[in-house]
Amino acid sequence: MNKKFIIISFVILAIVAGVFAWFFSWYQKPVSHLVPPVSIDSSVVTSTAILAGGCFWCVESDFEKLSGVLNVVSGYSGGVTASPDYKNYAQGGHREVVEVTYDTNKLSFANLVEYLIKHSDPTDAGGSFYDRGEQYAPAVYYANEAEKKSAEKVIADMNALKVYEKPLALKVLPRATFYPAEDFHQDYYKKNPLRYQYYRNASGRDAFIQKYWGDKAGVFSVSSTISSKNMTNKNKWGAFVKPSETELRAKLSPLQYKVTQEEGTERAFSNEYDTNKAPGIYADIVSGEPLFSSKDKYDSGTGWPSFVKPILSDAVTFHIDNGLFTTRTEVRSRYADSHLGHVFPDGPSDRGGKRYCMNSAALRFVPKEKMVEEGYAEYIKYVE
Repeated sequence: MNKKFIIISFVILAIVAGVFAWFFSWYQKPVSHLVPPVSIDSSVVTSTAILAGGCFWCVESDFEKLSGVLNVVSGYSGGVTASPDYKNYAQGGHREVVEVTYDTNKLSFANLVEYLIKHSDPTDAGGSFYDRGEQYAPAVYYANEAEKKSAEKVIADMNALKVYEKPLALKVLPRATFYPAEDFHQDYYKKNPLRYQYYRNASGRDAFIQKYWGDKAGVFSVSSTISSKNMTNKNKWGAFVKPSETELRAKLSPLQYKVTQEEGTERAFSNEYDTNKAPGIYADIVSGEPLFSSKDKYDSGTGWPSFVKPILSDAVTFHIDNGLFTTRTEVRSRYADSHLGHVFPDGPSDRGGKRYCMNSAALRFVPKEKMVEEGYAEYIKYVE
């Protein structure tokens, strides 16, 4: 009896140890801090901002959905030690932050500050949701006096709205050196969607955002600029909330789900839009956000619908894909975060040299004659 008890106890302990090992594997530190560069159109005027709103996995995910944002990198900043890593950044006085690269013709620094406020708990000076400590506390970092005044004005205006029961605790601090976090933490919400979603749901972040802002979280209230117009008129999909896995499986065909949610690839030459030549736009199958125009479509001979560019420069996001024993650039939709395909540098040289090789299963074609009826009237100019 004692032997049996000992064996059973040992098995239970082994299972518990395995569960703890799996949980804490979220925080294992990889060896590299190298973040692959993202290609940005040289004609776009960009700037960067460093922002802190708690767990950088969540902050990165939210900012990558903001129209006008071109790239987001998770990292550490604000401390006194050089080259911090995940194990020691807090001891060095650093916060978890994101470095946001944005198009200055579409967004202002004030817009970013307001967006941070609406996608975090800006009233908590002691941490962020159930992550406690100053390393998770909200902050914005200014590079010059103009940015400092801009941030302070947004905070004052947001306090005046009296949305929260407490005043904002968001600190405005001088910009310091930004240190990219380990590869493991970059695009964590894409690399580990189940673990990420479990963490995010359990933290209470989304419930907090919904309670105070609802569908206004993606609309600027106090930092009114040209970018606000872009958000409300050109990007009706900014407040899109991705359906649950169950809802997606019910909405999508098995192939559509495999392609968009599991980075699958449909068969060449036997898909819906490879040979489609009708005028119109191609929208995301999940959210409906416009992605490509028939005007930019061409026959690449590959068997998949190919385009020379997206309908707008910020309609899609780019990510490094190291699968299939090679490095490729993955293309995803900005709001639904659907896998669309990849972009290659072998397109028509007289049209920019890019080939956006997409999966028909990730797209929905809207014929030109149906665009007004379906809410895409402002995109007709990109088709004609």
